[in-house]
Amino acid sequence: MTYDFTTILDRAGHDALAVDAIGAEGSAYPEPEDGFDAIPMWVADMNFPVAPAVTRAIEERLRYPTFGYFQPSDAYYRSIIDWHRDRKGVVDLLPEHIGYENGVLGGVVSTLRTCAAPGDPVLVHSPTYVGFTHSLEDNGFKIVHSPLVRDEAGVWRMDFEDMERRLERERIHVAIFCSPHNPCGRVWERWEVERAMEVYARHDCVVISDEIWSDIVRPGVTHVPTQSVSEDARARTVALYAPSKTFNLAGLIGSYHVIYDEGLRDRVTSRGRKTHYNSMNVLSQHALIGAYSREGRAWADELNQVIAGNVDWACDFIAERLPGVSVYRPQGTYMLFLDCSEWCERSGRSIGELLDAGHRVGVFWQDGRAFNGPAHIRMNLALPLSRVQEAFARLAEHVF
Repeated sequence: MTYDFTTILDRAGHDALAVDAIGAEGSAYPEPEDGFDAIPMWVADMNFPVAPAVTRAIEERLRYPTFGYFQPSDAYYRSIIDWHRDRKGVVDLLPEHIGYENGVLGGVVSTLRTCAAPGDPVLVHSPTYVGFTHSLEDNGFKIVHSPLVRDEAGVWRMDFEDMERRLERERIHVAIFCSPHNPCGRVWERWEVERAMEVYARHDCVVISDEIWSDIVRPGVTHVPTQSVSEDARARTVALYAPSKTFNLAGLIGSYHVIYDEGLRDRVTSRGRKTHYNSMNVLSQHALIGAYSREGRAWADELNQVIAGNVDWACDFIAERLPGVSVYRPQGTYMLFLDCSEWCERSGRSIGELLDAGHRVGVFWQDGRAFNGPAHIRMNLALPLSRVQEAFARLAEHVF
């Protein structure tokens, strides 16, 4: 490896919610018992040093001593266009199709408020990213879940017939599509995206496609941009991206939308502009340019190898050492979604008791019930492998 994915960072006191929330007043994450340090495996950020290309780009900008008002540069748009062409196979992206968003969820809300009114139903798949749930509830929309199902091989699949029924029965005209899926980790195949978009088209749904995880996929697996599967999908989709997951830049703030249809783009952009809040940080701009550079691409390739290795190690350990726990080996993201229902039934212990037992030995994992997983736990594996191994050793010895 050229880059550092093994250093164990002490993030305490360095603006890291994943660590600083542990033991804080009112937090769901208490201090671990004596003899155990905290291993943060809950919030979806990474515990790796950031790509050198990012810090270098920021450092170079810091050498110029003004930070006044600005407009996004040609280099910013060119970096996004080149990234999507070379990494996603998108050949027709232009600057006018790209719009800044303070965050993916901000783009979700702007699109929802553009295309629906409070009280209107919105289709989402279940399990559901908790950020979608909060965004919908906080803005008064009705959540309609279409559950994903696991096939005979344990692979998460969309239930297209169920989607069709719910869209028709509820007269739904806006849907949120998560690709790759969080928290399940599915990278949808082209035929799956095509069929989903055909279902949405039959019910005249605007599709909000969250593709923030699209650069974190297993080697050999290909993410299919939602807008690429048909002309209709291109026209009805608001796709949302960010370098924040791939390069661990959430604290810098900076996402963007891709909207091809001029009328839809005008309406969504107008909604975001009217807040007078949706504006870019100049260092965020330069961080994206550094991330999407040639060196940033090499770093991201190594990252995907590291995450795939961590995923394989953890899933093999679970299969061998944690009977009663089921997990799908994710194709994308760096999250596991553990199904502990069989273990809870066998042991007579609740999922809450299981979560607490992990916290006591310093394994800070996340309650999957917030994601509509009734006996599930979400775990972040974007840590040095040695920390992943230590966490699972504690779970095997002291918890399960």
